[in-house]
Amino acid sequence: MFTGIVEELGSVVALEHPGADASDAVLTVTGPLVTSDARPGDSIAVDGVCLTVTSVADGTFVAEVMPETLRRTSLGRLAPGDAVNLERALPASGRLGGHVVQGHVDGVATLVRRTPGPRWDDLAFAAPAALTRYVAEKGSVALSGVSLTVTWVTDDGFGVSLIPTTLAATTLGRLVPTDPVNVEVDVLAKYVERLLAGRAVDAGTTPAEALPLVGDGAAGGAR
Repeated sequence: MFTGIVEELGSVVALEHPGADASDAVLTVTGPLVTSDARPGDSIAVDGVCLTVTSVADGTFVAEVMPETLRRTSLGRLAPGDAVNLERALPASGRLGGHVVQGHVDGVATLVRRTPGPRWDDLAFAAPAALTRYVAEKGSVALSGVSLTVTWVTDDGFGVSLIPTTLAATTLGRLVPTDPVNVEVDVLAKYVERLLAGRAVDAGTTPAEALPLVGDGAAGGAR
């Protein structure tokens, strides 16, 4: 698990496709901080994507990227020299500074515009309804591994605001219109939808009709 608090900007060394069909990839990234205590088998989020470290040497780590990951994320577009957001998995004694981030990217959004403020930037993203249905105003969303608060949302997009620290310490400060970002929506929203869908099937109702009443729960309570 991660929190969406980027620890350092890494640099892509290589993205290679070992297979003849180029359906998967091997990613090599330089990140002195995140590799300082990393071992093979550890998890590191790269632009919000949870990857398993296969080897570590001299401040650089290697990870394999599966076809599903390449389809769902922007990692396949990386090139040597590109900056990436890096975060190590959260230790049990760590602080949950952002929100619960799994590193399981749901899809890609595209920057439509950025509006500079006195000390911040407002960013607007276009995203498919399959993603925005799980995004809520003032809720949390992870963009390329960065935990952010949603400022507004519609059926086809949403907005966030970036403070100076986020602009300077993450790749989001470098985005220009049409650039993609990896999106991970709040996992709680997906589980709620899944549970309600199952409840609706059992009850022969729609998910909306299956919403629990106040006091309805495992511990019991009056309706």
